[in-house]
Amino acid sequence: MSVSENFKLLCNNLRMSDATVSNVQNRYKRITKQLNLDFRNLNSDTAYSLYVGSYGRGTAIHVSDIDMIMELPYSVYAQYDKHSGNGQSALLQTVRDSVKRTYSTTHISGDGQVVKLNFEDGICYEIVPGFINKDGENFTYPDTNNGGNWKVTKPRPEIKALKNGDTLWNKNLKRLCRMARAWKDEWSVPMGGLLIDTLAYNFLSQWEYRDKSFVYYDWMSRDFLKYLKDQDPEKQYWLALGSHQYVYRKGNFEYKALRCYNISLEAIEYQDKDQNWSAKQKWREIYGTKFPD
Repeated sequence: MSVSENFKLLCNNLRMSDATVSNVQNRYKRITKQLNLDFRNLNSDTAYSLYVGSYGRGTAIHVSDIDMIMELPYSVYAQYDKHSGNGQSALLQTVRDSVKRTYSTTHISGDGQVVKLNFEDGICYEIVPGFINKDGENFTYPDTNNGGNWKVTKPRPEIKALKNGDTLWNKNLKRLCRMARAWKDEWSVPMGGLLIDTLAYNFLSQWEYRDKSFVYYDWMSRDFLKYLKDQDPEKQYWLALGSHQYVYRKGNFEYKALRCYNISLEAIEYQDKDQNWSAKQKWREIYGTKFPD
């Protein structure tokens, strides 16, 4: 197969199956419906909920964690803001009790800022109760740590920026984000999903072939790895795409990017010599078994 066909198949392999997506959506709707009933007396399995995180941005390659924000009425914020003691912890407990009415046999826990719903198939829903701010876009959410406080998150601008970039750049942004996650998994790279998406966005915004198709994906891989290896290892945070919130590094990713950049050079050299099997083995070193053999 050609370079274009190999990378197209890689990208297809990194997409979730329709059955997986349907399973995620069915659980999401049941959670949404129960919380709407308990907090709004509203019979809706779609209103006031939002996928966030990698799944919400459309860049996840597996479903170990599904992040969602459930928008609650302001009156609930006022109630728990005045709560004696840790009102944030009490709010998470109330949300946990609500979800338990639907998933009574599933392990549910409160963890700092989220209610975690762990299913036996390994999928974990992390539910954040949020309150829409006056700007109509960002959310205030509870943090139970250090006696309890409120924080702000801005997922919608991040989702919008990624969607707009993906449309503008011929669907290359989401594919690059997923490919980077495959590299992260294969090499145990210490990077969070939002940092991957932010750096992929920053890279493509200045890459001269960003509007091309799969035939350029070997160069895109090489040049993105170069971009990563050339980041300042002393830099502790970047400004997230869209929201410009701080997104912090989890560890040194530059060295593993350097190693894989060198492997990508070998892969491209094999391609130039029409040694396609050897080239594919090098790409599989970077991306794992999702890359076609």
